[in-house]
Amino acid sequence: MKTQEVIALFNKYVMANYTRLPLVAVRGEGPYIWDADGKRYLDLFSGWAVTGVGHCHPRLVEAIAKQAAQLIYMPNTWYTEPQGRLAEWIATTSFGGKCFFCNSGAEANEGAIKLARLATAKEKYKIISFENGFHGRTFAAVTATAQPKYQQGFAPLVPGFSYAPLNDFEAVEKLVDDETAAILIEPIQGEGGVNVAEPEFLRALRDLCDQRGMVLIFDEVQTGVGRCGTWWGYQVPGVEPDIMTMAKQLGGGTAIGALAAKPEVAEHLKPSTHASTFGGNPLAAAAGCAVFEIIRDENLLENAQKMGAYLKQRMLELKQDVPLIAEVRGTGLMVGVELTESGAGVASACLAKGLHINCTHGTVLRIMPPLTITREQLDEGITILAEVLRTQRTAGN
Repeated sequence: MKTQEVIALFNKYVMANYTRLPLVAVRGEGPYIWDADGKRYLDLFSGWAVTGVGHCHPRLVEAIAKQAAQLIYMPNTWYTEPQGRLAEWIATTSFGGKCFFCNSGAEANEGAIKLARLATAKEKYKIISFENGFHGRTFAAVTATAQPKYQQGFAPLVPGFSYAPLNDFEAVEKLVDDETAAILIEPIQGEGGVNVAEPEFLRALRDLCDQRGMVLIFDEVQTGVGRCGTWWGYQVPGVEPDIMTMAKQLGGGTAIGALAAKPEVAEHLKPSTHASTFGGNPLAAAAGCAVFEIIRDENLLENAQKMGAYLKQRMLELKQDVPLIAEVRGTGLMVGVELTESGAGVASACLAKGLHINCTHGTVLRIMPPLTITREQLDEGITILAEVLRTQRTAGN
C-alpha cells in the first residue's frame, strides 16, 4: 500500500491517541529503517530503546521463527522452558532475584507497586516517586508519574502517592512516614529529559529504605538490558534495589515486561495476588533469551560503553561550536542533549535529512542508538545533527 493509503486506513479505523509522523515504516535492518517510499533513515532513537540489538537482528529473527514453529503460547498454569531460561538470564545478570513476567513497562510497574504493598508492614501503602519521572499510563503507574500533563482528565488518581525533586534527599525524608511502603525511581529519567540520579542520592535512598522498612524500586524499563553499558542501570552507581522493573529492550521488539525482586520480597507474590495472561509467553521469552545471548556474544556492553563515550565526546565538542546546546548528559548509549530552545524543530529537520532522534520534555534531544552501533554510523548521524543545529543557529540569528 502507498503511504497515503495506509494513513487513510488509520484515520478511519485506529484511535488517534498518538501523534504520528506522516511516514509508514516497512522494513528495518540494524540501525536503519525504510519507509513506504523507499527512503532510508538512520534510527538513533531505537523506538524508546526497544530495538536495542538493532532492527531484525538475524539471530533474534531466527529465535522468534524457531519458537513460533514450536509453541507460541501456553497459559502460566504450565511450565515452559523459554520463560525459565529468561528468568535465569535476568537473575544471573542482576541481584539474583526471582521474576514475574507481563507485557509492558507500565504493567511491570503496576506489579511492583502491588508487591511493595504486599511485602511491607500492613499499615504501609504510600509510594514516593520523583518529579519529571515516567512510569507508564495505567492508573497506578500514571499516578506515580509526577507530570500533570499525563494525569489530566483521569482524576481521582490512586491515593497514597507523593513526589519529590530528583536528587533532593531532604525532600524525600520529609515525605516519609510510618505508612510509606516504597520509593520508586528511574536510575536515569528517560522521558523526563535524561536526568541522571546521583550515586550518593541513590545510596541515601537505599539506607533510608533499610532504616524505615521500605522497599526500593528501580524502574529500569529504559535503562536496563545493556543500555547504560552494564546489564542494568543500577550497576553503574552500584546500588541494589529490592525490586527492578524492565521492558523495552528486553524483547528486542516483541511485547514483554518483567519485574525482578529479591527472594525475601518475591515470596509475597503468591497465587491469586497477581497474574498476566500473556506474561512470559514462549515466543516473547525466546526473543528475550536471544537478546541476552546477542549482547553477550557480540560484546555489546563494551560497545555501549565505548560508543556512548564517543557520542558524548562528539556532542560536547559540538556544544563548543553551537551555543544552542546547553548541556550534554547521560550514561552509555542513553544520551540527552539539552537545547536553549524547543527541540521539536530540530528533530523534524533531522528526520527530513534521514536521521531519527527524539525530542522529549520540550528541549531535550534524546539519542539512544542500538547497542550494535558503530563509530561510522554515529558519525553519519552526528554530521546530520550538527548541520541541522548550525542551520537552526543561523536561522535564530
